[in-house]
Amino acid sequence: MSRWKGLPTELDPSVRNLVVRLRRLKDHSGLSLRQLAAKTGYSSSSWERYLGGRALPPRDAVEALASVTGEEPTRLLAVWEVAAEAWSGRTATAPAGPIAGAAPAGTRDQAPEATAEPGRAESLEPLEPLDPIGPIDPIGPIGPAGPGAEPARGRAFHVAVAAGAVAVVLAVSAVVVLVDRAGADRDHGAVAPLAPSAAPAASPRSVPAYTCRVERIDGLWHAGLSTTRDKILANGYAGPEVAEAQCLLDRAGYSPGDVDGIFGPMTERAVKRLQTDADLVVDGIVGPHTWGALRR
Repeated sequence: MSRWKGLPTELDPSVRNLVVRLRRLKDHSGLSLRQLAAKTGYSSSSWERYLGGRALPPRDAVEALASVTGEEPTRLLAVWEVAAEAWSGRTATAPAGPIAGAAPAGTRDQAPEATAEPGRAESLEPLEPLDPIGPIDPIGPIGPAGPGAEPARGRAFHVAVAAGAVAVVLAVSAVVVLVDRAGADRDHGAVAPLAPSAAPAASPRSVPAYTCRVERIDGLWHAGLSTTRDKILANGYAGPEVAEAQCLLDRAGYSPGDVDGIFGPMTERAVKRLQTDADLVVDGIVGPHTWGALRR
């Protein structure tokens, strides 16, 4: 059996779960990486990245590995779907490269793995600095002073002083008008609002309510929300199928919490307890076998 290196600590738990399953299948098959590459059509270096947690394997690669090792692909592909969703969220939030400065020469050639993962942002080239703008004279150019003429800078100063005085007079007048109006409104028993009232807070997003109508039909349990017997459900999924599974879990004595149609940690724990008691693979994923245990 291969002695695998430890997976990166920042790896998402769902991606880690997928990689551990792929490693286990590879070990049980007894195939080397070269033999695995020959049988699946993916190179040994690609499988090194997939099994090392440095890249997410494509769906076709996972399906090919399941076919080569004789594994049922449905459950493995369900695990892959959850891992792919987590991986896409990880790459979408990957930090972009520095903007303030250019990368050293040869950086891209020294990191070939950076292009192997989709969604990773490339570093931006620095913007060229704009030409500096010289100081602007706020008063204007100084014209030639002829005999008896006032210098241009002096005229501008007088204009600025006059404008400031006008602004002060207007401000004082506005204050006086507001005070008089407030006094008149107070005498009449009403005060005009000085600012518009705040808009009412938006109501929180409503969560659909589901009602369990559990009954036994043709020897199988149903809750009236979905008739599926093979829909794949996992942590993070939502909808009436999840609510159906929650109703049936509660009926069987495995409380999933509120029947809200959201597959969360409590629902996953309830599924794992059911799988343990039913002698199924304990992965917290509702598939055909778990549906069979719920409906029987």
